[in-house]
Amino acid sequence: MSTVPVKKPVVSQGSSPAFFSVWELNSYYGESYVVQGVSFDVREGEILALLGRNGAGKTSILRSIARASSPQIQSGEIWLDHKPLHNMKSHTAAQNGVALVPEDRWIIPGLTVEENILLAQIEEPIGWSLERIYKHFPRLGERRLQDGATLSGGEQQMLAIGRALARDIKLLLLDEPYEGLAPVIVTEIENILNEIKELGITTIIVEQNAIAALKLADRAVIIDTGEVVFDGLAQEVLDDKELMHKYLAI
Repeated sequence: MSTVPVKKPVVSQGSSPAFFSVWELNSYYGESYVVQGVSFDVREGEILALLGRNGAGKTSILRSIARASSPQIQSGEIWLDHKPLHNMKSHTAAQNGVALVPEDRWIIPGLTVEENILLAQIEEPIGWSLERIYKHFPRLGERRLQDGATLSGGEQQMLAIGRALARDIKLLLLDEPYEGLAPVIVTEIENILNEIKELGITTIIVEQNAIAALKLADRAVIIDTGEVVFDGLAQEVLDDKELMHKYLAI
């Protein structure tokens, strides 16, 4: 059996030399701990695939980073560009450059595509203009006056990502961006994410389609029952069939 390497992050309590770091994070729902002593770091412009089986704690980590109301952080630190996210509310984390695109996309019904995007720009800092968003997402431009909630699943995913980029973000968190999409639409979303990668936007992606996520990512962290069991290059995971079978059921 191959040895599963877990590399010690360069995070130190009270400060972070990395662009983004999680240090000994422990989070819980009620009395159940779902994230247990998780530590990893991400370099600026890097894409990290955060992988694991269903229920491993991946979404809970993303929500903890975005400072969502749940799960609750019991201990640990989260740093982005030398600022402590763990001390912030969700809206303050967003103002400091964190954008979460959740699995259910949070499209606001009754608002058009364009209104959904503009809503993200009510407060500073402003990111991409409407023109730039429509250039990268031409389908959104074609449907800009359509109710966002009536879009197809793939179009809603494009809208959710475009809306995130409407803010001046430093860290993009993607939770299951391919979930429930037809293969042809998955390919379109992959192309968009590759464009984002080329633009150097720091990204963490949680995705059950591990092969697709690994091909996109620079590095990978694998979570099992709330703990880190692998931290290394994405290609290392792709090359290790035993590792993928043990922790990703591939």
